[in-house]
Order: sequence, then C-alpha cells, then structure tokens
Amino acid sequence: MAITMTPAASQHVGKYLQSRGHGLGIRLGVRTSGCSGMAYVLEFVDDTQDEDEVFETEGVKIIIDPKSLLYLDGTELDFVKEGLNEGFKFNNPNVKNECGCGESFNI
Repeated sequence: MAITMTPAASQHVGKYLQSRGHGLGIRLGVRTSGCSGMAYVLEFVDDTQDEDEVFETEGVKIIIDPKSLLYLDGTELDFVKEGLNEGFKFNNPNVKNECGCGESFNI
C-alpha cells in the first residue's frame, strides 16, 4: 500500500511547512460527504498516532489513518495551477464515480 506526491505537491507542502515553522507533514484522509459519498480531507499535522501509516516523498511526509488508506491506496497527490486557480489534485485509481463539481467521489 502506498500514497505518493508529485514534485509539485512536495514542494508546495514543504514550503508551507517551512513558513509555518513546525509540523511533521500533511494528513490525507476521507470523510463521508458530498453528493457522491466521500470527500478528501487534508490538514497539516504536528504529531502522529500509533496506528498512522507514514509515507515520504522528497522529504515530505504524508500521514494517513488505516481506515482512509483502504480508500486511498495507490493515490498520487498533485498540486496544479490552471489559469488563475491552483490547488491539490487527487489521482486516485480506486475512484469509480465523481460528482460534477469534483468535490466528492465513490469507490
């Protein structure tokens, strides 16, 4: 099981952690939400729980709980800029359907 980040995502998270002055990495998870059933959750974290899985890309840690890992195994986190918009993009091979707005998905 693995979660990865593109160089663009690693650099973005790394810069934010540096400007923040502390933190271990970024937590990636899922929660029940939206019109398709599940939504991604991202937050910066300062410590881990015993059950957490930790993946590292270019020195930046992705922390994930075991329950979320079942839905996110194989996911690549990217950071993209499209015109004036920028944000994280989730390349999740497990997704079967997404809602029209792209905010939620189901597996």
